[in-house]
Amino acid sequence: MSRLGKRPIPIPEKTEVGVTNGLVTVKGPLGELARVFRPEIKIEVKDREIHLSPVKETIFFKALWGTYASHLKNMVDGVNKLYEKKLVIEGIGFRAQVSGKKIVLNVGFSHPVDVEIPEGITVSVEKNIISITGINKELVSQFAASIRAIKEPEPYKGKGIRYGDEVIRRKQGKKAA
Repeated sequence: MSRLGKRPIPIPEKTEVGVTNGLVTVKGPLGELARVFRPEIKIEVKDREIHLSPVKETIFFKALWGTYASHLKNMVDGVNKLYEKKLVIEGIGFRAQVSGKKIVLNVGFSHPVDVEIPEGITVSVEKNIISITGINKELVSQFAASIRAIKEPEPYKGKGIRYGDEVIRRKQGKKAA
């Protein structure tokens, strides 16, 4: 049994949730999110709460139950408050700048790296900190991970792009004889 799935998801004020043929739409003060869910999990809206229940009791449906509960909770939270990820750029000469719908990264390659900013995400750069915000948690996290993957932090000097709260385990370099 899913502990997350059993718990009803409360719907805050100024938020509307609609379910039609597996399509769940959540409207809130910051925007609107929609997602298609499989019919194996029944989604009902009662008394300002979202209730989920599996159609059959199999291992696959139990796994979907908790996953769908997390997706719905993230959707409800996202339309009420923005999700934010911070990335820190470390290294001499490493920098980022936003130009139009692209973020341009100079991170030690022979050329600058241009990355297209997806729709629904806002990116701002101050000094060496990149702030990524949006209402869709998956989109914000995936974009932050793709930016980090361009130049992952290395363990000897810590140069690269890392999350704001990430701690890089440093290695000791070669010892002189």
